[in-house]
Amino acid sequence: MINTLTNSIKDLIGILLFLIFIILFLFNTQVLQYFQLDFTSEWLNVNAIFISILLEAIPFMLLGVFVSALIQSFVSEEALQKVLPKHAYLGLVSAALLGAVFPVCECAIIPVVRRLIKKGMPLQFGVVLLMAAPILNPIVAASTYYAFQHDLTVLYLRMGLGFFLSIIIGFVMFRIFGTTNQLRWTKEELIGETGSVSTMKRSKWKQTFYHASDEFFDMGKYLIIGAFLASVINGFLDRNLLASFITNEAEATGIMMGLAFILSLCSEADAFVASSFSNQFSSTSLLAFLVYGPMLDLKNTLLYLAYFKTKFVLVLMFTITAVTFCSMLLVNMFFH
Repeated sequence: MINTLTNSIKDLIGILLFLIFIILFLFNTQVLQYFQLDFTSEWLNVNAIFISILLEAIPFMLLGVFVSALIQSFVSEEALQKVLPKHAYLGLVSAALLGAVFPVCECAIIPVVRRLIKKGMPLQFGVVLLMAAPILNPIVAASTYYAFQHDLTVLYLRMGLGFFLSIIIGFVMFRIFGTTNQLRWTKEELIGETGSVSTMKRSKWKQTFYHASDEFFDMGKYLIIGAFLASVINGFLDRNLLASFITNEAEATGIMMGLAFILSLCSEADAFVASSFSNQFSSTSLLAFLVYGPMLDLKNTLLYLAYFKTKFVLVLMFTITAVTFCSMLLVNMFFH
C-alpha cells in the first residue's frame, strides 16, 4: 500500500513537472512579464539551450524506451540466446555491426541495451552497442556528410574509429568485469524477478505501453537534470577563451573532448556544431569531439549512473576517455 502511494506521488510530481515545462516552453515570455521577472541574456540563453537539448533528445528517448518495451514484451531470453554470438570476443564485431543499423542516439540506446542485458545479452556486447550505435547509425553518417562535405575524411574517420574503438572499449570492459552483472536493479524489478510482475494479466501490447511509459518517466528525470547542467555550463562558457589556451594538438584534443562532454549534443546534430569550430580547431580535435561526445557526455553519464553500478560507470568513463584520447593522437601522427 505504501509503495503504491509512493509511486503514485512520484508519477504525479513527474506529470506536474512535465506540465510546468510545457507551460514555460510555450508561454515563457508571458510568465516572465506576469511575475515581473527580469533575467540576464545569459540565463535566457541557458533556457533556450535547455529546451533545444530536450527537444532533440526526447523523441529519440521515446523511440528507445518503446524499442526497449517491445524487447521486454516480445523477445524471450531463449530467443535472444539463440541469435547471440557464442564467442566472447568475435561477438564484439557483431555487436558493433548491429550498432550500425540502430537509428538511435546515445539517449535512446541506453534503455535498449539495458533491456537486452537483462534479457541475457553479455555485458561486453552491450557495451559495444552502447558505444557504436550513436556514432555508426545511418542518420549520424548522413548529418556528418552534409556538415563536412568539404572534408569527407572526417566522415570516414568518424565511422571507422566509432567501429574500432567501440570494440576496443568492449574488450577492455570484458577483461575487467567479465560476465558479472553490473546493472542496478530497483526493488520493483527484483520483486518482478520472483514472478509477481509476470502474473499481471495484460496483453503483450498493453505490457509494452506500460513498460515504455514507466521507463520514460524513470529516464526523464535524469535527462532533465543532465540537460539543465549542460545548458548552464554551455550558457556561460566562453569558447573563444578556450581556443586561446591551445598550444599543441594534445591540448586541442582534450579541450574538444571536454567540450563534447559539457555540451551534451545529440549525435544526430553534433556534426553541424563541430563544423562551426573549423576555423578555431584542427580536424583531429574536431574528430575527437565527434567520436567522444556520442559515447560519453554529461546527460548520458547520469543515465549510466542510474542504470549501471557506480564502479562500472567510473571505469567505463576512464576507458572511453583514455582510448579516445590516445587514438586521436595516433590519428594526428599518421594523417598530419
